[in-house]
Amino acid sequence: MIYDVAVVGGGQAGLSMGYYLKQIEFSFLILDNQSRAGDVWRNRYDSLILFTPRLYSSLPGLPLPGDPKGFPTKDEIADYLDQYVQAFDLPIKFNTQVQKVRKEKDIFVISTNDLMIKTKRIVIATGPFHTPSIPSFAKELSRELTQLHSSEYKNPTQLQDGPVLVVGGGNSGAQIAVELSESHETYLSVSQKIRFMPLNKAGKSIFWWFDKLGILKADRHSFIGKKIQGQGDPIFGYELREKIKNHSVKVKNRTKSVLKNEIQFEDLTSITIKNIIWATGFTPNYSWIDIPNLLDSNGKVKHERGVTEIDGLYFLGLPWQHRRGSALLLGVGDDAEYLYKCMIKKDL
Repeated sequence: MIYDVAVVGGGQAGLSMGYYLKQIEFSFLILDNQSRAGDVWRNRYDSLILFTPRLYSSLPGLPLPGDPKGFPTKDEIADYLDQYVQAFDLPIKFNTQVQKVRKEKDIFVISTNDLMIKTKRIVIATGPFHTPSIPSFAKELSRELTQLHSSEYKNPTQLQDGPVLVVGGGNSGAQIAVELSESHETYLSVSQKIRFMPLNKAGKSIFWWFDKLGILKADRHSFIGKKIQGQGDPIFGYELREKIKNHSVKVKNRTKSVLKNEIQFEDLTSITIKNIIWATGFTPNYSWIDIPNLLDSNGKVKHERGVTEIDGLYFLGLPWQHRRGSALLLGVGDDAEYLYKCMIKKDL
């Protein structure tokens, strides 16, 4: 059998794509390497709470249950994604690791751990979180020191007694540092000044204001979009700010080098620690896509709103694929609908 569409990735992006593909007479299959929808969320750190309220955390066609102004937990999102699959009867094959994608004439051939799939079109919906990004000098750390990437961190019980350094000033690093400050002497290493933004303003979610001001709709090529991309993400909420004020979390400059269990920072100060959490993000890995001219000179996917130069090959869930929310629950559905319309138009 040759499918009309194959979707690689069964997270929020892949499921959104599935929702739209169900509306037309395309044969399609979603491939996912997890054992259940939402497992990527279930496996994240225990205390994770989204900074987008439920009103802005839904996929197309199915509102997230609960108080629309409240903030969902990661397990709530995981269960919601599982419910989403059931609600729309999405054809998804779990425990399937895609090993290679190649193109033979007009057909894409997908090799997996247990079968080979042929399809006319393919949507890569694996998201931006592939390979943990950890500095090479991390290898110089003492083996006696507990070292985890944020994707491996679950809760403070994984750590030894003694000081902990969280490296990375994003929202994950901020939440983890706040949690660890309750049980450990905690340091946070950042490369630039931390910008804070409230979760609510004048009784409304900050995302409600973003929506009304047109910020959520600003595309990546617009003046506003370019400005936001240049600034980087702020820290949503003021928990970390309060922890810094009362010295529960001590902010340090960029981590420059390590020697055993001593960390040196850009301002030449240093600390001795027992634990380190690398909240340093991820690097994309598309080595399994054996198709030429896919990436630019910087290793980024060449595309325009998810449509590549390769006929029939699409991407979904990339950061700033079109707007700020493209890699988030609040925006991935719009991009999925756009790709769906592109497929229909091309098929006519």
